[in-house]
Amino acid sequence: MNHALVIEDDAVTAQAIVTELEAHGFRAQWADKGREGLALAINGDHDVITLDRMLPDFDGLTIVSTLRQLGIQTPVLMISALSDVDERVRGLRSGGDDYLTKPFSMVEMIARLEVLLREPAADETEHCLQFAGLQVNLIVQTVMLDGRSITLLPTEFKILTYLMRNAGQRVTRTMLFQEVWGYHFDPGTNIIDVHLTRLRKKITGPGAPTIQTIRGSGYVLVKND
Repeated sequence: MNHALVIEDDAVTAQAIVTELEAHGFRAQWADKGREGLALAINGDHDVITLDRMLPDFDGLTIVSTLRQLGIQTPVLMISALSDVDERVRGLRSGGDDYLTKPFSMVEMIARLEVLLREPAADETEHCLQFAGLQVNLIVQTVMLDGRSITLLPTEFKILTYLMRNAGQRVTRTMLFQEVWGYHFDPGTNIIDVHLTRLRKKITGPGAPTIQTIRGSGYVLVKND
């Protein structure tokens, strides 16, 4: 059973989220204050977190960025009434994995959480991916670059493994959305760009491959000359 932490100050919204989670087999814990939610996220054993962007005592961006600074990689779905692109980007850049704007469909929320919890696909014989100086262990989900451990967020790990499986080949935005987020279309946001920017910063160094952007076409993982 997956354990979800709901950090939401509005009691009506929180109860609706908890009810929906429990109806889909989750064990849900609710915190109505940011500081309490942060403490639970740090000390608890949660599989996924829904995090309200606007909290009265502690900003949601501060919570998710603190978790990432502490090395806590629990997938975070940020939920907010702030729907403009700049706010979504801020949430993602702070360390969020996905962003859902209010009002939202509970069905969509559950679908997004299921995608965040989905393990990267691997067949029974494939345990490790290697490309240039990168080595990815699909069983324990670790990433090494020339013997140095790289810490990735769950979404970053999914993107990297998909690019490595298709190294040297063009991967379109729609292909990435379908593989990583479960969308069969490009929803017209720059969520991919934000995650790729973070990923590029983490896999830099001698021997590291490059994620090239093919303008208007997609991305390709290539070796550095």
